[in-house]
Parts: sequence; C-alpha cells; structure tokens
Amino acid sequence: MRWPITLFVFLMSISLSGQHFSERKIRRMLQKIPAFEQAHIALSVEPLNASKPNAFYQGENYMTPASNVKLMTFLAAIQHFDSLPAIYYKEKDSIMHFKATGYPLLFHPFYPDPELASFFNQNYYWKYHAPKSKLNPHGQGWSWDDYPYYYAAESSPFPIYGNTIQVFETNGSTRMIPESLEKQMALDTIGQNLNRKRSKNLFYLNPQKLIEGDTLYHPFITSDSLFVQLLRKRTQGTVQMTEDSQPPNWNIHYSHQKALLYKALLQDSDNGVAEALLNMISQKTLEEMNVHKTIDTLKFQWKNWLPDPIEWVDGSGVSRYNMVTPRTLIAVLKNIHREIGLESIKEYFPKSGRSGTLKNYEIRNVYAKTGSLRHNHNLSGYWISDRGKVYVFSIMANHFTTPTDDIRQGISALLRQFQKKLR
Repeated sequence: MRWPITLFVFLMSISLSGQHFSERKIRRMLQKIPAFEQAHIALSVEPLNASKPNAFYQGENYMTPASNVKLMTFLAAIQHFDSLPAIYYKEKDSIMHFKATGYPLLFHPFYPDPELASFFNQNYYWKYHAPKSKLNPHGQGWSWDDYPYYYAAESSPFPIYGNTIQVFETNGSTRMIPESLEKQMALDTIGQNLNRKRSKNLFYLNPQKLIEGDTLYHPFITSDSLFVQLLRKRTQGTVQMTEDSQPPNWNIHYSHQKALLYKALLQDSDNGVAEALLNMISQKTLEEMNVHKTIDTLKFQWKNWLPDPIEWVDGSGVSRYNMVTPRTLIAVLKNIHREIGLESIKEYFPKSGRSGTLKNYEIRNVYAKTGSLRHNHNLSGYWISDRGKVYVFSIMANHFTTPTDDIRQGISALLRQFQKKLR
C-alpha cells in the first residue's frame, strides 16, 4: 500500500509547483489588501522557462510604468554593447580631436570614471567636434517644474559633472563644483536652500539652510559651449569647439565601468544614466543622438516577441506618456535573462531587503526594478523559490491616493502569497 501514498505525494508536488491562480482568486487576494482598494492593479507571474502564467490579472491592460521603463533601456543597452564607448578620439598633427558617445560619467558626482578623467589630463591641444543635431534636454511629457531636481538633470551629448552643480560647506566656507559656476551664484537669505532661474544658469543659495556635511545638487542648463568651458577649467588645458570637418576613422576609448553604470541604472534608478544610455545607442546605430528614432528602431527590432505594442518616449520613465502592459514587461525580463543570465542579473539588479530601491522590501530572494511616479508604483523582476526555481513577475499599481509605503507593503504581501504557493 505504499505506492498510492508515494503517488499522492508526487501528484501534490506537481500541483503545487504548477498551481494556477484564477482571476477570481487573485481578485479576492487583492480585496484583502486595503491599500489596493481604489487602485488599478495589473499583474503577471510565470516561471522563467514557461510560456503561460501561473497568475494573470488584467495583465493585458496598459499601465504607467515609471522607472520600469529602465528595464527596456537596459535590455537595449546589453543588446548593443559588449563594451561601453566612452569617447571618440583621433590624434592628428599634435591635436586631439574628440566627439561624444553620450557616455555620462565624466566627473560625475556619484559615479566618476577615473580613466576618462585621466584621458583628458594628457597634454594635447583639444578640439571638440560638437554634434550638428540638437538633443532635447528633457523628454516628452516631463513635468516642467521638475527642472530644479537632480532626477531631472538635462540630457546632453557629452554630460559633465552629471550636468549638476554641487554646493556644500567646508571649514566655514561655501564651495561649489564645478568652481567656474560659482560666480553665477547669488545669496538669498529668505528663499529655499538652493534654486536656479528656470531660463538661465543663475543660482540662489540660502546659506542659513546649508548644513556642514550635506551636499546640495541642482541641474544646470547645458550647452556645447558650457561643456567646453567646464572641461577647459578642469583640465587646465586648451580646449576649443570646432566646426572643422571631422577626421575619418575615429578611435574609441572604452569604459571599464560597465557594472557601475548598470547598477546606477537599476539599483539607484538614475535617470540621467538612463537617458544617456539611449543616447549612446542612438549614436552607435544612427550616428546621431535622436531618442525618438532610436526607440522606433528598437520597437521594430522587438516587434516579433513583444506581446503588445509599447508607448515609449524616454529612457528613464519620467514621462507619463509611457505605457506598457505587465505581460510585455515579462517578455522584456525574459529577454534580459536570455542575454546575460541569472548571475549578472543578481549583480546588477537590486535585491530585496539588501540593496538599491528594494532595500525596504520585506520579501525574500527577489531581484527586481521598482518604478514610481506620483500615484503610481510598480515592481517587476525575478524571484528564486526555495527549490531554486526562477519566476518572472510584474505587479503594477496605478492611480492610487494611499501612501506609496502602503502600496509597497501591499505588493510585498501579494508576492509572499505567490511565493508560498509557487515553489
């Protein structure tokens, strides 16, 4: 009589590992989470190596992805770059000609590239070949009043200092980086701590609100001429912008900061890095920086595996014009795994309870990307079950008015229920 018991246990293990959650059951689960009461929820959960979801609820509905857009930007980057091009250069007649790749880490306040900084310390007469096409400093659908914030720093062909000033106090005196913009700062003892005129690089600082040990960040208005000015000041060399014909056969200096850049994108959700990666792809594939054309090209390249068309306008997800379905994000995540494998995903993605934007998520063995805009919060990524099985999921909560922390806890509770049943 032992074999019927063995068969029963075997069949039970199969049913648990392949358990399907009906939409009715998922709806009941959602109704028990107060934070979701007036939110729009859409989700999909499926094993990495399966083609059908174990849990699917309105997963065909379009949602505002916020920074989940960075998953698409990341996929595009790993498909186009084995190594990241930092600068195009060509030495000719003791003159170093150079032009931008879109790479964003020159003198960056959080993610500096020391090799690129050293490259510009060489004793040359430098000529910068600025791009002829103009790059929009902000994406379509960005809020105009976000301009004072680091997360909305301008996009430019050759970012420098993260296109952001830093103001801090040391030994009783106020310092600014880059120093050459200090003369464009005025004191304002009744205003907020640091501000800038919207239309020009004129900054206002309230020194009474500057605390020693803190650093304030504020984007500056970019231009090719300002880039040259800042680079000249930093390197103490001769740097000029030129409209001369470009030399043929550019050399490429490649970055060794790929892990740093991708962690900035996925763990810190850095918007400037995200926009720069799209510019880099554009420069490589189109020989110009045109985000709109690049996104159209990517959508065409991906059309055979995208379950739904995507509304995609920027690299970071700051725009509310972006729209995507959970099942599309599942497909994106599966393609990321196909490109780089699980170990690289573990290296680059935030881990629940430990790193990046997942540090405060109370769930186990999850590697995922958050996406937040006001009234919208999403989580899409991977979890590894206790038995080592990998699941891919996307849970999207839009148009809620409850605190985001409550939504985050609700998503955690929902994931824990899935983890308990899907082994």
